Amino acid sequence: MTSTTIEFAPGLTVQGFTPPLNLKDFKLIAFDMDSTLINIECVDEIADAAGRKAEVSAITEAAMRGEITDYKESLRQRVALLRGVTVAHMEQVLAERLQLNPGAEALVKACKAAGLKVLLVSGGFTYFTDRVRDRLGIDFTRSNVLEIESGPNCGQLTGRMVDQAWGDICDGAEKRRTLLEVASLLGIEPGQCIAMGDGANDLPMMGVAGLSVAYHAKPKVREQAMVAINQGGLDRLLEVLR
Repeated sequence: MTSTTIEFAPGLTVQGFTPPLNLKDFKLIAFDMDSTLINIECVDEIADAAGRKAEVSAITEAAMRGEITDYKESLRQRVALLRGVTVAHMEQVLAERLQLNPGAEALVKACKAAGLKVLLVSGGFTYFTDRVRDRLGIDFTRSNVLEIESGPNCGQLTGRMVDQAWGDICDGAEKRRTLLEVASLLGIEPGQCIAMGDGANDLPMMGVAGLSVAYHAKPKVREQAMVAINQGGLDRLLEVLR
């Protein structure tokens, strides 16, 4: 986007529109999960349980900055390093490390009160997205399924993901496709959607939404978003909406 970025308030920039917009003009808000709705990158924290966090985090960071262009391959590499991690380890991550980011509940509540549906679309895993969905009352989710061993190694990750009806891995292209699919299902235009994320794989869905929001995001994402929240919680989006 070539328009001028304006510091609307401390730590909150806008470009390409004049605030305030009317929240009720939007019908769907789509969130990335890891480092957007929640405070962690789940794949990194699961890897920590396997003593491989440094290796996995380096791949995650490069992928989020957009330095690894094949997101699917980067995720396969990271998940392969999780082989042997147990479901108990994932439960520990859920119980001890995963927290909603500040303002998540307030923003979702405000959106629902204004009549918006809520979509969670993540390159992360159903084990976590299902819990976040239930906690926030989210309407639609799409994310990846970790394969779990049966037999003697029952309860351990195989290091692979399971193909789903819609495809193999939820990457940037799939996030965009999901947003458009849900919009079509709801009978609304992409311009009536808000898309919110922090990494390079969120840019495709942010690019088709009527309002794109970067939350504590990588520089490449901040530059392209219509709203960038660089300080404070997710509910700061409400400062540019009425």
